[in-house]
Amino acid sequence: MSVIGSDRPPSRLDVLKQHVEHEFGSAIAQRLDTFEDGTFYVTAGGWARLLSWFVDFVVYLFCAFAGFVAVVLATRDSEISDNAALLTILGLLVGVPVLYGLFFGNGRALGAVLTGTRLVRAKNGHRIGAAAPWAMLVRTVLFPALIAAMTVGGAVDGSLSRVSIDDGATRRLHAAGFLRLDGYGPAGR
Repeated sequence: MSVIGSDRPPSRLDVLKQHVEHEFGSAIAQRLDTFEDGTFYVTAGGWARLLSWFVDFVVYLFCAFAGFVAVVLATRDSEISDNAALLTILGLLVGVPVLYGLFFGNGRALGAVLTGTRLVRAKNGHRIGAAAPWAMLVRTVLFPALIAAMTVGGAVDGSLSRVSIDDGATRRLHAAGFLRLDGYGPAGR
C-alpha cells in the first residue's frame, strides 16, 4: 500500500485519514491535522475562518467608532489639547481589540460563535486563556496590516501559536475515538 501519487508508504496520519474519510466523509478527512502533542483536530474551513475574522473585525470597527464618537462628544467643549484627543483615539485603536479579547479567553469570540469555530493553542488544543487579548489584537489590527504589507511585497517567516478549529467536527472526531496519533483510532486500529 502506498500514498496515492507517490511511492512512499502511508504514514499513520494517512491511514487515519482513510478511516476518518470512511466514517465522516472526505471534507473532514482533508482538514484533519494534529496538534504538536499528537492530538487530532479538524481545521476550520477557509470560508469559516474568513467569516469569523470579518465578524470580529466589524465588531472592532463598530466599537472603535463608538469610542471615537464618545471622545469627540466628550472633548468638543473642553480645553483638552488636540494631541491628547489624538492619543486617546490611537489608544482606542489598540485598546478596543485588547478589551474585546479579554472577554473571549475560551477562543469563542462573536465571529467564532457564529461560524462554529474555536481559536486554540497549536501546541495542545487548549484554550488560549490569557493570550486572548493579544490574539484579538493580532486578528483585528496586525493581520490587516500584514495583508497590506504582503500585497505591497515581502515575505514573513514565523510559526503559528494558535489555530482555528472546526469545533463541532473535532468533537465528533474525538467522540468516535479518534484522539491521538499514538493511538490513532477507535480500539487502537
